[in-house]
Amino acid sequence: MHRQYHRWWSPSLHRDMEFLEYGHGGARVVAFPTSRGRFFEWEDRGMVRALSHALDRGWLHLVCVDAVDGESWYAYHQHPGARAWRHEQYTGYVMREVLPWVWHRNPHPYTVFAGASFGAFHALSMGLRHPDRVNRVLSMSGLTDIKMFLGGYHNDTVYLQNPVDFIPNEHDGWRLDRLREQSIILAVGNGDRLVHQNRELSGKLWGKGIGNALREWDGFAHDWPVWHDMVNRYIGGSD
Repeated sequence: MHRQYHRWWSPSLHRDMEFLEYGHGGARVVAFPTSRGRFFEWEDRGMVRALSHALDRGWLHLVCVDAVDGESWYAYHQHPGARAWRHEQYTGYVMREVLPWVWHRNPHPYTVFAGASFGAFHALSMGLRHPDRVNRVLSMSGLTDIKMFLGGYHNDTVYLQNPVDFIPNEHDGWRLDRLREQSIILAVGNGDRLVHQNRELSGKLWGKGIGNALREWDGFAHDWPVWHDMVNRYIGGSD
């Protein structure tokens, strides 16, 4: 399997950013780490191995990005507005730097954003904000409402990053059409404390005529062995 490390100075974040690339072709998958995780987490936790058959066969081209959670949502010493703005800069890094690089590297027309737990929030926040650039969003045991991290603080930046807030108020016909073309998968354990957030987001999507697959797995299901099965089922082409 092709594996390559990459690093560059990010003008969006004003610091070096790192990521790992796997595979040689197929649908592009941008994978986000869990809370305060790093770009090598998916490899260390067996997610890359779980997708090895699809990567070896050229079905998937996986890019595991780094995150800046410790500088944004988990930077409790900072004002909540500054923390949300740091995430906005991170969104700029992914959408304006990583995605164009991946498109240049691999011209396949299909793009997937995927993540588990806090990484699923990144996939949902960016994927649903940019439905013309992301074809599938896979949220595994995902956080879907970031306000719980902000102690009640709210501003326009938070609103535009938070799917349960911006989806019900989406009225632009062109954007709604793009969202309705997306494949949106919310996989979560029925015993997970985040299941109610997932049900809420699923309902709000359906309320706008945006189809989505809410898949409730038995039990807590908030752990890497289950995410191995989820990622294989929903993007790896294996049942």
